[in-house]
Amino acid sequence: MSESPIYPVKGIRLASAAAGIRYSDRDDLVVIEIAAGANCVAVFTTNAFCAAPVVLAKQHLAQMMPRYLLINSGNANAGTGDAGMQAAHKTCQFLAIAAGCDISQVLPFSTGVIGEDLPAERFPSVMQALLDGIDEEGWHQAARAIMTTDTVPKLVSREIEIDAGKLTVTGMCKGSGMIRPDMATMLAFVATDASVPADLLQTTLRQAVEPSFNAITVDGDTSTNDACVLMASGAGDVVIDADNSAILLSAVREVCMDLARAIVRDGEGATKLVEIQVESALTLQEAKDVAYTIAHSPLVKTALFASDPNWGRILAAVGRAGIDEFEIDKVRIWLDDLCIVTHGGRDPDYREEAGQQVMNQAELTIRVDLGRGAYNTTILTCDLSYDYVKINAEYRT
Repeated sequence: MSESPIYPVKGIRLASAAAGIRYSDRDDLVVIEIAAGANCVAVFTTNAFCAAPVVLAKQHLAQMMPRYLLINSGNANAGTGDAGMQAAHKTCQFLAIAAGCDISQVLPFSTGVIGEDLPAERFPSVMQALLDGIDEEGWHQAARAIMTTDTVPKLVSREIEIDAGKLTVTGMCKGSGMIRPDMATMLAFVATDASVPADLLQTTLRQAVEPSFNAITVDGDTSTNDACVLMASGAGDVVIDADNSAILLSAVREVCMDLARAIVRDGEGATKLVEIQVESALTLQEAKDVAYTIAHSPLVKTALFASDPNWGRILAAVGRAGIDEFEIDKVRIWLDDLCIVTHGGRDPDYREEAGQQVMNQAELTIRVDLGRGAYNTTILTCDLSYDYVKINAEYRT
């Protein structure tokens, strides 16, 4: 994932350490330091059982701009009630005391097993080491430390030369299962060295997550801990305003799109990356309903895993997507550029061996034209393999 260069972001420093929160042989705690005067915005899960760190991060972000992000893996601190809130508060307090900042300037983030108490008492022993080790080059170690069932760290970077100077955008995320975000991914942290007003930064983040993290699904499960943070340190040469905001949006969106694609490609047990395009819907919601019905169908996903061109499963999923006054004669379906369905049934030119060739690919596209209107959508998903069941059956063992 990180073969391409990962550029440090001026004004953003990171460090990781092993606190023994759940794992005994790897780093599981990350601190991100944000330069004074920077702006930081975030979007969070829509899950009603949002985790304690999500609740506290929202509260702190509403009070003042953060100086530090504190991220742990191995324990979600979700479904933990008042004890979870107290633990989240304690971890922020530990860092605030060590760093000499206000507790509200620390945003907590957690990922891992739901329903287990967060061992906050393990944080202080590594806090000073974290602060002593923060470095602009710390992205790789941090990306590994936030992993749970991920098989690879996920890092993306862009450098753009414009008249005002060089613009850098770098991001990392974690996510492999429990992915159907409805705002972002499980955890994502993106930073730029540009100077950006807070309101413009928030707009940029929302516009970037919509076609990226908000358009992926591995298994249809929205996490209790999903969060996506965008930081603008202001330590670089570029100043972003309404006149040149499209430059920043393009770079941030590219980073988010690449990270989102990496999440689906690394879906738990996944062997295929599948793009689902739905065209000519009556409304955008209708297009999304059809796309996600296909993406979440266990029968479609297992056929993808088997490389089985059983196109009837796709047809059936489209038919049960809840579309009113559906005219099936107008529907057309393709695997890549191979038309498989026209006029309510198999296309007369379709041949099984051609469908097999497409299904054998590691990446493919399912395209559906509903023939009803002008709205389109695209989402990314993956197959459902034996390993997905194994990984999640053994997650706590």
